[in-house]
Amino acid sequence: MYHSFRFTKGKDLKKEIESYVINNKVSGAILSGVGCLSKLTIRLADGKSILEKAGMFEIVSITGTLSPDGVHIHISVSDEFGNTIGGHLKDGCIINTTAEVILTIFDNVSFKREYDKETGYNELVILNK
Repeated sequence: MYHSFRFTKGKDLKKEIESYVINNKVSGAILSGVGCLSKLTIRLADGKSILEKAGMFEIVSITGTLSPDGVHIHISVSDEFGNTIGGHLKDGCIINTTAEVILTIFDNVSFKREYDKETGYNELVILNK
């Protein structure tokens, strides 16, 4: 099953995806996402540093696992010079003109997140339905 939607200018990309997943109580993954941002907020690979930048950014890749307990999304964007950067999607990624997102929903499993003391993060737990 697929869910698709378009988010408009000024919306927070992560918050919109999270709201949709929570309100519809779905578990799944991001199949596709395109659009552009006017503000980028990502956590970098060190797991601690947050990068915030204003500008013109094209979404070139977005992927993640989705559950009503939380989402885990990574994004890559390119700037007006074609430089690409990516990381863990945080609140504060503001849509410039549009963001088109397609989710694939799983009927035979559900996802939830539980704290993992080894990683220090809420990690994915897969449950068969």
